[in-house]
Amino acid sequence: MGSASSAANANRAQILINTMFKRRANDLLHTYKHGFSGFAARLTAEEAKVIAKKPGVVSVFPDPHFQLHTTHSWDFLKYQTSVKVDSGPPSSASDGSYDSIVGILDTGIWPESESFNDKDMGPIPSRWKGTCMEAKDFKSSNCNRKIIGARYYKNPDDDSEYYTTRDVIGHGSHVSSTIAGSAVENASYYGVASGTAKGGSQNARIAMYKVCNPGGCTGSSILAAFDDAIADGVDVLSLSLGAPAYARIDLNTDPIAIGAFHAVEQGILVICSAGNDGPDGGTVTNTAPWIMTVAANTIDRDFESDVVLGGNKVIKGEGIHFSNVSKSPVYPLIHGKSAKSADASEGSARACDSDSLDQEKVKGKIVLCENVGGSYYASSARDEVKSKGGTGCVFVDDRTRAVASAYGSFPTTVIDSKEAAEIFSYLNSTKDPVATILPTATVEKFTPAPAVAYFSSRGPSSLTRSILKPDITAPGVSILAAWTGNDSSISLEGKPASQYNVISGTSMAAPHVSAVASLIKSQHPTWGPSAIRSAIMTTATQTNNDKGLITTETGATATPYDSGAGELSSTASMQPGLVYETTETDYLNFLCYYGYNVTTIKAMSKAFPENFTCPADSNLDLISTINYPSIGISGFKGNGSKTVTRTVTNVGEDGEAVYTVSVETPPGFNIQVTPEKLQFTKDGEKLTYQVIVSATASLKQDVFGALTWSNAKYKVRSPIVISSESSRTN
Repeated sequence: MGSASSAANANRAQILINTMFKRRANDLLHTYKHGFSGFAARLTAEEAKVIAKKPGVVSVFPDPHFQLHTTHSWDFLKYQTSVKVDSGPPSSASDGSYDSIVGILDTGIWPESESFNDKDMGPIPSRWKGTCMEAKDFKSSNCNRKIIGARYYKNPDDDSEYYTTRDVIGHGSHVSSTIAGSAVENASYYGVASGTAKGGSQNARIAMYKVCNPGGCTGSSILAAFDDAIADGVDVLSLSLGAPAYARIDLNTDPIAIGAFHAVEQGILVICSAGNDGPDGGTVTNTAPWIMTVAANTIDRDFESDVVLGGNKVIKGEGIHFSNVSKSPVYPLIHGKSAKSADASEGSARACDSDSLDQEKVKGKIVLCENVGGSYYASSARDEVKSKGGTGCVFVDDRTRAVASAYGSFPTTVIDSKEAAEIFSYLNSTKDPVATILPTATVEKFTPAPAVAYFSSRGPSSLTRSILKPDITAPGVSILAAWTGNDSSISLEGKPASQYNVISGTSMAAPHVSAVASLIKSQHPTWGPSAIRSAIMTTATQTNNDKGLITTETGATATPYDSGAGELSSTASMQPGLVYETTETDYLNFLCYYGYNVTTIKAMSKAFPENFTCPADSNLDLISTINYPSIGISGFKGNGSKTVTRTVTNVGEDGEAVYTVSVETPPGFNIQVTPEKLQFTKDGEKLTYQVIVSATASLKQDVFGALTWSNAKYKVRSPIVISSESSRTN
């Protein structure tokens, strides 16, 4: 339940709690009092209806469950930038005078990991108000000058063994070390991805809020964590979790959106993963305009495991395994279809689905399996081949070919359909086909990179097409980072548990952005959340290491629905030149335009201005006018025109500055920017410009463009998306 944050409504919330739970304390799960007022409790449907009618109550909604969006990547980002930046620190704050604090809502943390040592770190910032909650396996001494906060949240449906901030999954430790892990030399996953593991913001402090357990992440715990983090004093909040794409949760019942709104009101930037439901369009989650939404891309490192056919023909494959099979092609090769068991269908045998293969036909052989219909996985095929006595598994899957998974000690690799055609040709033309699968080799400077990962959720947002989502893309494929120290599920037989793991997901991309946001906050401690977001978005890169445009997993050029403003730049974002500051009034107006009335909005906001009223002509089309770093125009009618305004703030630290605009205009449109030149006389000055979009032909599908303000030192780019009335999502 959420209620208004005024003193009167805070008092009402407490009265409700005292009245209803005086004799049923176990039914009261959480109370919220810092960023907003409210509580989470076990209620009957009738009790919920009664409470919903009480004065000052914003909403009463069921407790939703959310899912996790499950090193070298920092070096790749560093050298990807095409923007020249100063070699020295752009701000005196970068000397460590302001240590940023990153709050992470996740599965907990493994404090013994070397990634969380606090060597050479200064004292904990005096503004920190958080705590280190103790549990049977987590003591206050597990916190240090790196991990300065640790909280967990009890869910009565969970086993009590999870009442601890200790990570039992690995996800939270991986995310935390990606953001702020100390440098650890010779880190690897059993020799794979070997190098120095390090976070992007190594001087940042970590505050872990454990909201997820093996059963998922409850909305009530997420809200409680937001509430605590606001009071504790974090600067950035990172969430690598969210609802599945099909959920379509309303803003006023979405714990992440609600919690993030209050955090942003308090000056905290909230960064969330976009979800792993790609590559279908309209699957992006965490799309409220006050949230920064992160897609995932590959990096220039590949984990290659090739197939060698008879005659030493090499077929390139992808996968991480640690087998000791012969490097010569001496093992019989068979197609899953030809090894079908008597009761299995041809389709399931081609996919090497569970119990689809005949043990006598598979034993001692390498089996070629296919992702028939797009619903099968290499790991399942491996399990079936292994269980029937096979020697190895070659899995055909165009989508997962570029995303390496770990398969333990059993030889397994993934190839694409083009590569598979050569194997089928060999099978059909050879009486006794043979093959082998080579050990995994790490390939550096792999091209082209980045490419948007197949799993990364895509735009447009189901909330509104007038706000482009995702905002940005960042490395999220095959990322090496810290893990729990006792996970037997990723361990090799006879070897100690690995302290590091290689995994993929938008969960891995979001912490890259959180780290850069933390660095920007350290260098510019007075900047608000929207200025930091703007700095990251407007300095993003659109090109890959082949000097071409960023592509998707299919090789097609990525659109802003795939990659947002482009790939994160860890260097150019420190000096953006200009920033778009989205104000609290912008967000309040967004809620008006979206259809909420003043009463509801007032109850949702902790710092609601007394004189605020919704614009008289509030409608969905006006969402385009809020001061966002990208420009989305939806509901474009016929051959008409639309005008939007944007305001930029000079943060170039050069005082006087002149910027000239250039426009990438989509086909069938004219885009006019007025004025075409911005002349700043001092730092901190704000100037406004208009963008007039007119059509020269009817709009059949969404189109994309961009405008860039530039001078000799800076390029400030905003993507533009224009969608037709018929394709608008309300």
